[in-house]
Amino acid sequence: MKYIVVLGDGMADEPIQELGGKTPLAYAKTPNMDRLSKVSEVGMVHTIPEGMNPGSDTANLSVMGYDPRKYYSGRSPLEALSIGVPMKDTDIAIRCNIVTISEDDVPFEEKTIIDHSSSEISTEDCGVLLKAVAEELGDETYQFYVGTSYRHCLIWDKGEVVPLTPPHDVLGSVIGQYLPRDEKLREMMKRSYDILVNHPINIERKKQGLNPANCCWFWGAGTKPMLSSFTEKTGKKGMMVSAVDLLKGIAVGAGMGVALVEGANGGLHTNYEGKVEAAVKAVTQDGYDFSYIHVEAPDEMGHQGSVERKVQAIEYLDTRVIGPVVEKMEAAGEDFRLLVLPDHPTPISKRTHTSDSVPYMLYDSTAPKEHTWDYNEAEAEKGGIFVAEGYQLMDKFLQ
Repeated sequence: MKYIVVLGDGMADEPIQELGGKTPLAYAKTPNMDRLSKVSEVGMVHTIPEGMNPGSDTANLSVMGYDPRKYYSGRSPLEALSIGVPMKDTDIAIRCNIVTISEDDVPFEEKTIIDHSSSEISTEDCGVLLKAVAEELGDETYQFYVGTSYRHCLIWDKGEVVPLTPPHDVLGSVIGQYLPRDEKLREMMKRSYDILVNHPINIERKKQGLNPANCCWFWGAGTKPMLSSFTEKTGKKGMMVSAVDLLKGIAVGAGMGVALVEGANGGLHTNYEGKVEAAVKAVTQDGYDFSYIHVEAPDEMGHQGSVERKVQAIEYLDTRVIGPVVEKMEAAGEDFRLLVLPDHPTPISKRTHTSDSVPYMLYDSTAPKEHTWDYNEAEAEKGGIFVAEGYQLMDKFLQ
C-alpha cells in the first residue's frame, strides 16, 4: 500500500455571499474531488491545538502526525532547516518577509502594510534585495539568509524568542502597534525601508504595476527544532513535495526526502504537474511509501482576499493535482490511500488563518465506500466523523 497526502493550504473558508452563500471549496468546479468523495470517508479534523496560533507551521506538523504541543519550537527554525542554516542551540531564527508598505510621506510607524508577499516577488529579485539589506544591517549577531520568494530568514545569535506579529494578520493596518518591541529589530525594519524604497528593482516593479518589496518584516521567532524521525515514528519512508521552506524544513527535520521541483513557487501559477510527477515517482519508482504534496496557492489567494483566485486555486488543485495523482497511481497498478485536506482555514473575509476545524477526505483504492456526499465543509460536518486531535489523523490514514 502507498500513501499520498494532497494538502491545499488554507483551502477551507466561510460561506461567501457573492458565491451564493457557498464556500470557495463548495462553489468551485471540482469533478475529481466530487467523484472521489462518493467512495471515500469524509469528516472533520481539528488541526490547531487549543491555545496555539493557527499557522501553517502548527497545522502541518499536526497533519503529519506530530503533536505541535510537543514538537513546535517556532516557525522560522523549521524554514531554516530547509534553507540549510547551521543553527546553534543558542540561535534564534526569525522569518524575514520582504513586504510592501505604503510610501506616503508620513513617519515610518504611521505607514500601512499593503502586501505580505510583494506581488509574489521572485526569489531571484528578492534575493538581490535581501543582499542589499544584509550588506547594511548584517553582522556577527544578525545574519540574513535567502529563502524562497518573499520568505527569508534572520538568525539572531544568543537572541530571545520575542513576540512578533505575522504580517498577513494585519494587512491594511497602520504598522506602528505591530512593530517589534525589541529596539534593535524595530530599528532594522525601519532601516530596511530606507535601503529598499528606492532600490532599482523596486523602481522597475512600480513601473510594471507591481507592489514594491520595500521593507523587512520580522516574525515567527523560535529555537532549534527537534523532530523525531518520520520513518521511525510511522514505519514509512516519506517524500515531501512543496515550494515553501516551512514544509521542506519540517521534512528535513523529520528525516524525509525533499523533492526539488523546477517552477514550484508557492503561487497560483506553480508547477502543479511537476509536483504530481515527483510525488508519484517517489512511491512508484524510488522506494518511498509516502508522499506529501503541499500546494500553497489557496492560502495565498485567501491572504490576498481574492474570491475569484481562491476558487481558481482550488480548481487547479482538483484538475491538475488530485485527478492526475489518481490516474497515475491506477495506471501504475498500485494500491494506495489518498488523504485530501486543508491545514487550516484562510477565510477571504479575514485574510488570515483561523483555528476552525477543516474537512478531510480519505480514499482507499482497495476499499471504496458508497456515499452521496461531495467534499466540502458543510458536507463533511454532516458526515458525523470528527477527529479532535489533528495529529491522530495520520495514524488513521496509515492504518
